Amino acid sequence: MRLLLVLFMTCALAGCKVYSFTGASIEPGTKTVRVQTIENRAELVVPSLTQKMTLQLKNKFLNSTSLEQTTTDPDLDFSGEITQYSVTPVAAQAGETAALNRLTITVNIRYVNKINADKSWETTFSKFSDFDANVDISSVQERLTDDITEQLAEAIFNKAVVNW
Repeated sequence: MRLLLVLFMTCALAGCKVYSFTGASIEPGTKTVRVQTIENRAELVVPSLTQKMTLQLKNKFLNSTSLEQTTTDPDLDFSGEITQYSVTPVAAQAGETAALNRLTITVNIRYVNKINADKSWETTFSKFSDFDANVDISSVQERLTDDITEQLAEAIFNKAVVNW
């Protein structure tokens, strides 16, 4: 009886796509992924942001799928650019000063699925994090950009292979 149950579950999960515990639904035959350098084209350029965004997206696929990363002829291909990096006030307080500031990072990503071209897309993703206006951005920038690029990588991953 257990053997039949295991066999049934294996067949049910193997249906048409390959599933993972991360919720990724990767089509059969998909073996490789490439994340090209996410260039920084924002008006305000933070030197480490290109590398940070690119590595976050690469690591998301490395840690969440069994896809092999390649530099040539990938099944899934990501490219794009950082289009915005801005700090803006978001919460006013007495005396016409801001209580909170918001760091926003926006990226434009192109996704090419060579296995199923109908699933290819180009989309803009934007994430932010708020911080106390009394704190200098340079003292929290590293932590905030880490958090935001992680959120962006998660959103890109979800759109590409979780189909959210």
